[in-house]
Amino acid sequence: MAARGDKIEKIISRMQARISEGQYYEAQQQTRVIAARHIKAANWPAAIDILFNVAQALLKAGQGGSGGDLSLFLVDVYTQASLKPDATSRGRILVCLRLFATEEPTRKKFISEAIAWSSKFGEYPAGDPELHHVVGSLYASEHEPYEAEHHLLTGTKDSPSVLGRLEYTWYKQDDAHTAPLYAARAVLPYLLLANVRAAKESFHVFTTALLAENPSLATKDVTSNSAEARVFLSLPLLNFLSLLLLAVQRGSPELYHQLIRQYTSQLREVGSWKDSLETIAEMYFRIQRPRQSNPLFDMMGSLFSGNAGSSGSGAKANKRIEAPLPEGLD
Repeated sequence: MAARGDKIEKIISRMQARISEGQYYEAQQQTRVIAARHIKAANWPAAIDILFNVAQALLKAGQGGSGGDLSLFLVDVYTQASLKPDATSRGRILVCLRLFATEEPTRKKFISEAIAWSSKFGEYPAGDPELHHVVGSLYASEHEPYEAEHHLLTGTKDSPSVLGRLEYTWYKQDDAHTAPLYAARAVLPYLLLANVRAAKESFHVFTTALLAENPSLATKDVTSNSAEARVFLSLPLLNFLSLLLLAVQRGSPELYHQLIRQYTSQLREVGSWKDSLETIAEMYFRIQRPRQSNPLFDMMGSLFSGNAGSSGSGAKANKRIEAPLPEGLD
């Protein structure tokens, strides 16, 4: 075993020397050939060790294409070896990821392949939460909100605070009254994922930042024996989100109905929330979605069967659930 370890070390050193001499392509190609030989022999640890170390060296040398190619090869070996995500296997992925230049085209494919591997061989169908958190945080730091949201929503317990800050930073580029729309981009999806704690945390981070940077914003603290909330006098939809979180924790259908009635006019202005709220009503309050009515079918059902409900028009519409988007902002 010691001799084999020495042999692998010599191979890595030789490839690193070629890279330091500027022989990038030669190092990449020779590494692929050597790794393939070890793969054929099912010597997964050797193939992984070689690919990981040479990929690092190429990425550090600014050779994103070659380094990215070997990084993708590394994930492929993980898959062939049926390697499970753990601190070591995940750690190699994250080391390579952080060495990619932002503009390197291979990076996005590397992220996608790494998440797919972790989904296939890990315990989380959506992919490893640690990978999602790091990727989402990376995109957030690069001001890529759509990409960041996708990963942070399925990240770790640390992800909601990152997402809350991201949404607030994004909001600051828009008009003052649009704050609820950006806060909702975290709150509603987290509720749809049945992660109430994350929804509360992201909302808290967002509103804390909002108040810190707008000390003159009119608010009022409302308390009762069982709950307390801060009311934003000029942002009713932000109040709606705050009260929705309280209602979800109580699980009271009556409270939810009262909330919807109270904010009916404001909710009409955010039609993109409709599907999300209907699903949340089903999930937390067991309130069935409104029947999708077709007047023509209802009339035909009444004529031919004497029962408008027998026309089959009560089938649920197959609508795609999506968080509220800011494109409609003025």
